[in-house]
Amino acid sequence: MARHSTHANDPATLTVKGRDVRLRTIGFVLLAGLAIWFIAANTKSVTIRLWVPTVTLPLWSVLTVTLLAGMILGLLVAHRRSRR
Repeated sequence: MARHSTHANDPATLTVKGRDVRLRTIGFVLLAGLAIWFIAANTKSVTIRLWVPTVTLPLWSVLTVTLLAGMILGLLVAHRRSRR
C-alpha cells in the first residue's frame, strides 16, 4: 500500500490491490464494521421509557434504530452544507 496524491487538493488515497481507495472510505468501512459487531454483541432485552409508555425491546434493535437515525441526520446535514 502506498499513499499518493496527484494534486495538492486531492483527497488522500491508498492503493489496495491495484485500486485507489480514499482514506475516508476505509475509515467508514472500519466504523461500520465496528458498529455492526457492537450491535450483534448486545442481544439482551432492555426497558426504555418513551415519555409516557415503557417498552421492552432487544438492545440490538434499539442500537440499530439509533445508528440509522444518526446516519440519516448526518446525511441531511452533509447535504445541507454541500448546497451552501
